[in-house]
Amino acid sequence: MALLAIIMLCGSATSSGQNSDGDVELHANSHASAASIGLPVYPGATLYKGKDNDSGGDLGLSFGDFHFSLMAINYVTKDSPEQVLNFYRKPLSRYGQVLECDHGKPVGSLTVTRSGLTCDQKDSGDTASDSSSGHEIRAGSPQKFRIVGIDESSHRGSTRFALVYLELPKDSSKKAQ
Repeated sequence: MALLAIIMLCGSATSSGQNSDGDVELHANSHASAASIGLPVYPGATLYKGKDNDSGGDLGLSFGDFHFSLMAINYVTKDSPEQVLNFYRKPLSRYGQVLECDHGKPVGSLTVTRSGLTCDQKDSGDTASDSSSGHEIRAGSPQKFRIVGIDESSHRGSTRFALVYLELPKDSSKKAQ
């Protein structure tokens, strides 16, 4: 979530440049949508705006073969966390097996998807989820995945949740020798 804080501080900006090795592109803005993340809006949910009046953000960096992207948007509903997670299982399944995680640990018998996605993505460089402090479901590959995460600080009678898309750079140290 530290990256999301950076997005909020940046407001909206896009920058690109070129050097002898290729193009560099950086963008950061406070606009993201469920559609851009590739998931539907939960029925009856409304945007949850933080104290800075922001509900989400979009951050990206590309340089040659290096690609990083983070999109996140926050919602609130009167429904329970279980109802929210159950609703998103089917839409997430379009991206592969759905893995359920609680505080960075798998829930149930599925601990790693066929694509290699785990609750603890240390191998892919996903340090943000290494310290996961909530309940979430995720689907995709270790480099490109979507998360529906429940905010544990939700108040009684409401559930705050986030939709997240994360694209991580490939680990160049794992190339075939």
